[in-house]
Amino acid sequence: MTVPCPFCQQKSPLYFHTTDVNRRVSEETFSYHRCPACGVVFLLPVPADLGKYYPPDYYSIPSSIEQLAAVEHHELYKIEIVQRFAAGGRLLEIGPATGGFTRLAKQAGYEVEVIEMDARCCEFLAEVVGVRAINSNDAKTALLTTDSYDIIALWHVIEHLPDPLETLQAAAEKLLPGGILILAAPNPEAFQFRVLKRYWTHVDAPRHVLLIPLQTLVKRVEELGLKVVMQTTTDAGTLGWNSFGWQESLGNFFTEQSAKSRMRRIGGALAWYLSPIEQSGLRGSTYTAVFQKAP
Repeated sequence: MTVPCPFCQQKSPLYFHTTDVNRRVSEETFSYHRCPACGVVFLLPVPADLGKYYPPDYYSIPSSIEQLAAVEHHELYKIEIVQRFAAGGRLLEIGPATGGFTRLAKQAGYEVEVIEMDARCCEFLAEVVGVRAINSNDAKTALLTTDSYDIIALWHVIEHLPDPLETLQAAAEKLLPGGILILAAPNPEAFQFRVLKRYWTHVDAPRHVLLIPLQTLVKRVEELGLKVVMQTTTDAGTLGWNSFGWQESLGNFFTEQSAKSRMRRIGGALAWYLSPIEQSGLRGSTYTAVFQKAP
């Protein structure tokens, strides 16, 4: 059975069936197809209520701003990327969760706003982090209510959206001339995915609706009038996700905690051993791309 690709409409065969091996919220089986033309891997059918697959502990709300600050070092590379292309201005983050990057951006002098689907996160972002937070699970529509921005960032968000093309178009329209759009996402051309396929933790069924190859994303965003100015699978974020991918993918084969811990240790060693492969030829488990709107 083939179904049309949501990106290019090419008839796409079934790639694999999988279950929610990461969170085990449901015992359902989910079907992913892969487009032979553009390489997009996509879930079909998409559950009508994706929200029910995000358990209450999906977001761990910090008890204070100090607790948030204690883990922000994982987000520093993001600020460094932003500062490379935009020294200041208005910044919108879509899908900030509890706001590690959001707070760093605010501290760096950017005027920050966010769109976030989780109401508890929005409350924390507004009351503790101190930014305007729009609570919505429809980023495309929420963008229509905002002003224009110098920077729009989606750090590992595009793969969760059932309407990524419309959201990208809305984001491109909301960018000011010379503004930048930053996207990070799982890489379906990753070495890990070739090895692990349906067992890869970055599939994250059914929360990840689609996995978009980097070059397919670049082509589509450039069609919206933006130019790619950076693309990489070796940024600090990806290096961390490489290790995470092996550790969690192997750990997911077990439910007993001691066995999971042993497999995660093996995964960490495997990540170190395979790092030369994963750091070459755009084979990293995730990618980061920066696009700029014409001045």
